[in-house]
Amino acid sequence: MTAKVLVTGGAGFIGSHLVDALILRGHEVVVVDDLSAGRRGLVNPDARFYEVSVTDLDGLSRVFQAERPQMVSHHAAQKSVRSSMSDPTFDALVNVVGSVNVLQMSAVHGCERVIFASTSAVYSEPVRVPLDESHPARPQSAYGVSKLAAESYLRFYGDTYGFPYAALRYGNVYGPRQDPGGEAGVVSIFAGQILAGGQVTIYGDGSKTRDYVFVSDVVEANLAAMSLSGGGEALNIGRGVEVSDREVFELVRRAAGSDAEPVYADRRPGEADRISLDSSRASETLGWTPAVDLPEGVGRTVAAIGAGVDGTPGGRPSNPPRGVRA
Repeated sequence: MTAKVLVTGGAGFIGSHLVDALILRGHEVVVVDDLSAGRRGLVNPDARFYEVSVTDLDGLSRVFQAERPQMVSHHAAQKSVRSSMSDPTFDALVNVVGSVNVLQMSAVHGCERVIFASTSAVYSEPVRVPLDESHPARPQSAYGVSKLAAESYLRFYGDTYGFPYAALRYGNVYGPRQDPGGEAGVVSIFAGQILAGGQVTIYGDGSKTRDYVFVSDVVEANLAAMSLSGGGEALNIGRGVEVSDREVFELVRRAAGSDAEPVYADRRPGEADRISLDSSRASETLGWTPAVDLPEGVGRTVAAIGAGVDGTPGGRPSNPPRGVRA
């Protein structure tokens, strides 16, 4: 069954992949993005595009009034842990106030389902690994705090106004279209630096671990959550495998055919030492399992960055999407 889906952050890394997948499956898609981090060229030309920030309640109201989406996928966010620590006020404005704005409009306009892109950063320093959804949630970064607060608002709005919802707690998502010059996404950052002949910096001693999940697997989890008959819970989305910073560097270096060596710098505040996610609830609830292993995903990411492929991966036409003024 097809639907009209509004994707916030649909000009960004994960959001643009999701938009493509939704359109491929016959859905009508509306994109809201302020282009502060996303790129207009990533937006599928068959989507309707509104350059609006989620912090702009009046602008959002006009979009919802005009489009009346049946489902909302909320991916717009301030996503940098480092930036959240240096400017927690802005982080809260985008991730908390912006999320409340989206949820308020979803409630007012009778949306049938809301999917929220959350994060493993909502958890405390692990007391057990892998982390399941019952693990203590005591974030160590302002980013994690803001995402956890948004999850609480999601539950409040869904329970109060009667729409099904799901919060997908992503591991470290990577793949083509992730900005190699950004502050988040170590696979793309390492690849961009190595391919440009630059210096790779590892923060800490290289032993810090994360759970890496390829972007196409994350998209499949979102599609499954949209088709779910019920809802109302948080679901981990990861591979359940701890991978160290040094291991990621070695995989990227091998894929790039490089003999570069990293330098090491002090660990940054707000970052957990170990992360891997128990995604068995997502497997049981959504029928979801990740399909792309890390060596394959890293190879595909390095190849895309090396080819200069960002706005038109997979041969998608590069003509601009239809812009609509909100």
